[in-house]
Formats: sequence, C-alpha cells, structure tokens
Amino acid sequence: MFETRPDREHEVVLLGRSNVGKSTLMRELTGHSFDTGQRPGVTRKPNHYDWASEDFVITDLPGFGFMKGVPEEVREQIKTDIVQYIERYAEHILVGVLVLDGKAAVDIIDRHSGPDSIPHTVELYHFLNELEIQTVIAVNKMDKVDDRDERLDEIAERFGLLPPWRQWHDTIAPISAKRGHTDPLREAVRTHLHEAGRDDLFKFF
Repeated sequence: MFETRPDREHEVVLLGRSNVGKSTLMRELTGHSFDTGQRPGVTRKPNHYDWASEDFVITDLPGFGFMKGVPEEVREQIKTDIVQYIERYAEHILVGVLVLDGKAAVDIIDRHSGPDSIPHTVELYHFLNELEIQTVIAVNKMDKVDDRDERLDEIAERFGLLPPWRQWHDTIAPISAKRGHTDPLREAVRTHLHEAGRDDLFKFF
C-alpha cells in the first residue's frame, strides 16, 4: 500500500499503463521534473506534487502492465496498490486522469479483451465511475497518430462511449505531453473542478 500521500483535502490523480507518458504529463502540468525513463516501470511509487497553501495535490500513480525485467507478482502488487489507493482516497479525488498511448491503446485493449477478460485500463475506467470519480481519458502521443478522428472514435468505443468522440469533450482529451499540447486535458479537468466548486484550482491547469 502506498503511504506517501501528503495530508491534503483534494487531489487529481494520473493513472495508466507503463510508458504512456504519465511522468512527462506530470512535469508538463506542474513544471517540476520527476524521474522518467525509457524503460517501463521506472515509477514504482506515487509521485506527489502539492501546494500546501491550496490544500491540493496532484499524484502520478505508478504505471501497470508489462514491464521488462519486473516479476509478475510485483506487477500484480502495483495494480492492487493502485486500486486500494483510489478506494481509500476516493472522496478526496476530484478528477482521475487515465492516460493512454494514442498509438498503441487500441491494439493493447483488443489484445487483452476476450469472453472472460476485461483489459485493466478499461476496468479501471469503470471502477473510477463506480466510485463517482470524474474521469478524463487523456489520449497521449497524438502527434504520432495519422488517422486522428478514426483512432479517437475507436478509443471511445472501447470504453463504452458511443462515437463520435467529439461529443465526449469532457471525457476524452487528445494530447501530446512531450510537445506541450495539453489544452484539451486542461479544459476537461477545469470543467470537473468547476462542478466540484474548486474554480480556485484553475490556475494549476
């Protein structure tokens, strides 16, 4: 279980598979550098960035899924720790940002889909919804995607959101964190912060 969370009332969390660019996005949002690596699984514990005066924290949770050289039991433990963290702090989490790799997400989801299986990313999205946590799907690395609208429609469909994706502008945010293109995510997050009565946090997004 992750025990590193600062004592803050409200939180925005970043979640997603390893190597989707969460740490890069975290750096883009906060202006603060965190450990990022070419190798998946570099982040094993949460990175928190907090503003004491604001009673608010942004948290980058560890990536899950396949990581080269990481034993399966460790990978499963990370998944468990993430779920337990979300359950424990659900009432404090204003927005959950589920980060995907726009180029690889559809293939990965389809590879893990079957009659008796739900891909963990999709499961996590529904889990957040069940806990009534407002969720934004940040589709990262869109600069590497050619068929932009088609790809985003496919992603919407995989999460049970009826295409076209554009009608879900508060839920699906195409971004490229590495290139600093994050406006759709910032706008979506602000929408949910406004609904929660926290317009004072707009300055961070």
